[in-house]
Amino acid sequence: MKLLKKYILKEHFTPFFYSLLIVIFLLFTNFLLRAVDRFLGKGISLSIILEYLFMNLGWILALATPMAILIATLMSYGRFSEDNELTALKSSGISFLKIIYPGIIFSALVGIPLIGFNNFILPEMNYKARMLARDIYKKKPDLNIDVGYFIDDLPKYSFIIKGKKRNKYQNIHIYGKDRSKTQTTIRAEEGEFKTIGNNILVSLYNGEIHEVDTKVLQNYRRIIFEKHEIIISLEDFTKTKNSKNLRTDREMNVKMLNNKINIFNKRIKSIKSRMKKYINKIDSSNFENIEHHNLIMKLTSQKKQINIGMIKKIAEQNNKNDNQKVFFQRLLADIQMIKGYEKNKNKYLVEIHKKFSLPIACTIFILIGAPLGIINKKGGFFIAIVFSFIFILLYYLFLIGGEGMADRNMINGGLAMWLPNIVLGLIGLILIYLVSNENYFSKNLNK
Repeated sequence: MKLLKKYILKEHFTPFFYSLLIVIFLLFTNFLLRAVDRFLGKGISLSIILEYLFMNLGWILALATPMAILIATLMSYGRFSEDNELTALKSSGISFLKIIYPGIIFSALVGIPLIGFNNFILPEMNYKARMLARDIYKKKPDLNIDVGYFIDDLPKYSFIIKGKKRNKYQNIHIYGKDRSKTQTTIRAEEGEFKTIGNNILVSLYNGEIHEVDTKVLQNYRRIIFEKHEIIISLEDFTKTKNSKNLRTDREMNVKMLNNKINIFNKRIKSIKSRMKKYINKIDSSNFENIEHHNLIMKLTSQKKQINIGMIKKIAEQNNKNDNQKVFFQRLLADIQMIKGYEKNKNKYLVEIHKKFSLPIACTIFILIGAPLGIINKKGGFFIAIVFSFIFILLYYLFLIGGEGMADRNMINGGLAMWLPNIVLGLIGLILIYLVSNENYFSKNLNK
């Protein structure tokens, strides 16, 4: 039995690494095509570009590993079935569960290190990738400019640039957004961008400034210049207003994420405590609706928990009552704050569970890949890719959809991340039941 386990495990390693390299290559190529155009031809050194691309390999590896597991499993068990090895093992009295057991061990050998990678290494790589991108933007502020596209990211200006020659942009049109007093349009033959401290200096050459009084259109002024300079806040330009040390949810490990959730829990607890004080000050005898009177009496008697939905219903229906208006307005405002904190909590909860659900998906894909490979009876890479694409697409549709619903507070973040595993796990168990059925193997044995 030990020889059998070693044999099946050995058959997984080569297809897995082969598949992993191919999937990483495909995902990385897709990312490269979307990202590299922001750097090439803009004076950024090759070493910085390679560093940025390497830092983004973290999330690619995290996504590619479960995919490679599924492809490798389909190839391995497909070859076993194609060569009639599984039929021989079954006729020797070895159960199907014992046959796929080494595959589950293999998924654990891959999945457990992946959990550590997702928790400790991936957040740091994501953080460093964002910081590197921020530093690149700071040193090369023109990176956000796409020639021929209208740029509307700045609070005070919007502009379009028609061309670029060497380090200078050509045919520049700038439009002022503040039109309360005057409407300003600037046109220049060429211009350049330079970083000075925390600002960007836009130098324009050979152009005109047109100003029109928005109240008295007859008041018009035209200024011709050889050189005109505009100072733009670097923070506004790069849209990186967050502190350099502030991490996003995808740049945190489990400990950091739990700390964030605890902060939100404390804030929610504090708000609910404040709401109880408001409720205790409400004079329930002023309600004409006896139902609301009884509900308020019930709320004031509660010592630990308060029903947010109940409070919102009463507050919305009695908000016009002058005697209670101040209290209910405060309650409604607090309810909105609680909803906001709950939404933020859910976002961090998604990231915690994602760090574990993706590695566990390696085992789920074993449960699917093993019976599918046996049914298909083909160990080729192309066939494995076709079958894998269907289930990988299904998995990530559930994953992305669940994350979207969790971000909208429509579903618990933990459930959202485990739902794809639950659905595909059930499919895998059904497939295993069908393949492990004695009738299935007896039919194959007679062929």
